[in-house]
Amino acid sequence: MSNKFSLSAIGQDSHRFVSTDDEKPLVLGGLTFEAEQGLEGNSDADVLLHALTNAISGITCIPILGDIADELCLKHKITDSSAYLEIALADLAEAGYELAHISFTVQAKKPKFLPIIEDIRKSIAKIVDLPKEHVMLTATSGENLTEVARGAGIEAFCIITVVPLESESYNS
Repeated sequence: MSNKFSLSAIGQDSHRFVSTDDEKPLVLGGLTFEAEQGLEGNSDADVLLHALTNAISGITCIPILGDIADELCLKHKITDSSAYLEIALADLAEAGYELAHISFTVQAKKPKFLPIIEDIRKSIAKIVDLPKEHVMLTATSGENLTEVARGAGIEAFCIITVVPLESESYNS
């Protein structure tokens, strides 16, 4: 892989909401929203961190979500999606790249994203060690056009830009 240019990749993830009698909380961008209905999945089902992990896999060509995350989740009971993202970030550094910018777009009828966007941006920026100004999140209700837009779950897309690591020592 050439380390002379910036690269971009896209990631996607979606999860249905758990049944209303399930008390699983909603996790988005590493933050827990106890008062909101959670998402189905073996892990915390954090669609934002999953979409970001998938985008990084688009650069490294190492799929984390799937066998690797399943082993961590099912065998080792690690359900925090930031652990999967940590592995993807290590793979990215091993490939000689670092994140420069992250842009998410989310489709969901609920929760209302406008009041929580800034907190989510701060959380993700902290997790990946980027300035908040390099992490963006936009959201749309989807105008009832899809099952997600009618309230069945949340769908997230993530586009990342990565740049060569400042230190060339990885390639020496």
